[in-house]
Amino acid sequence: MGFGGGKELMGSHLASFLLGAALPTAFLFFLASDRLGEGLSSISTTWGSSGTRGHPAAPPALDARDQEVAGFAGLAELLPRVAMEDRTVILTLANEAWTQPGSLLDIYRESFRNGEGTERFLDHVLVIAIDAGGFHRCKAVHPHCYHLEVTKPTNLSSANRYMTKEFLELVWLKLSFQQRILELGYNFLFTDADILWFRNPFRHFSVYADMSLSTDYFRDTFTPLNNELNTGFYYMKSTNRSIEMIKYWRAAKARFPDGSEQGVFNKIKHELVSKHQGRIEALETAYFSGFCEFHNDLNKVCTMHANCCIGLANKVLDLRDKAADWRNYTALTLEERKKGVFNKWTPPARCWKTIGWNV
Repeated sequence: MGFGGGKELMGSHLASFLLGAALPTAFLFFLASDRLGEGLSSISTTWGSSGTRGHPAAPPALDARDQEVAGFAGLAELLPRVAMEDRTVILTLANEAWTQPGSLLDIYRESFRNGEGTERFLDHVLVIAIDAGGFHRCKAVHPHCYHLEVTKPTNLSSANRYMTKEFLELVWLKLSFQQRILELGYNFLFTDADILWFRNPFRHFSVYADMSLSTDYFRDTFTPLNNELNTGFYYMKSTNRSIEMIKYWRAAKARFPDGSEQGVFNKIKHELVSKHQGRIEALETAYFSGFCEFHNDLNKVCTMHANCCIGLANKVLDLRDKAADWRNYTALTLEERKKGVFNKWTPPARCWKTIGWNV
């Protein structure tokens, strides 16, 4: 009987020990799952935000102001065919001018094939065509195209210049589409079509951020929102908070009727933090470069944006130069790369000339 009682006592101590060991582990896993959402997929990193446990936000009831967002026919059926395992889609806008042979869409898609480990992302790109010509051309070269029909009588088929009426119509148009994607429980990475992909960008997004955006010029400060953020490249996770953020962003157009969606975002970014507790991350130009500011370290770069540039033809020619630079770099051995045998971009002379910069 004493032996049996000893076994019971030992069993009790063992159970207490196992429970004590398991609880901290379970707690750590709970915290990790809250921050990492559904975990790391084989394709990209995902994360959640506090208050939502990282799960996709349930589609909220739409008020009268947002009825237009619900009208994207066929989108809900298309997204599962495009999305990654973590329910992320890559979005880009295109019109007839950008989809012509040899124009931006061709250069954009080719960069995925020439990048290091980026070709796998190409099948997760959804091209949003904003005119019939762009849609038909997209379908001829890419598996996932969506025709975003514009009800207003606006010409969006030409190579519209920055801040023209047509350009502003185009850039605001994407926000309602993106809001609907978030409401359907999908994350998105939006990239302009004048961006080259070289490496996997997802690994550089903070797990704590609700929204990660590129910058024209990056300054490593304790107040990252002081950086001028560029909405040509940004990631958003589908949570209740991110949906409220993009709705607030869209509504701010009424306060700044002549502004672009990028200019308005930079005006309200502090409000998104104070009113919606949004966590916004500025991405470093060492990894997410552009013609405004790039670094001659090809061992780090993930993307290259043809910003600080006016004119479609200038963007195309200077992006082709960068694509050629990348091919020369990737032809080197690993040892040659480490030694910096070729580690310098060709200056985007045409684009810089359009804004009055010297090479």
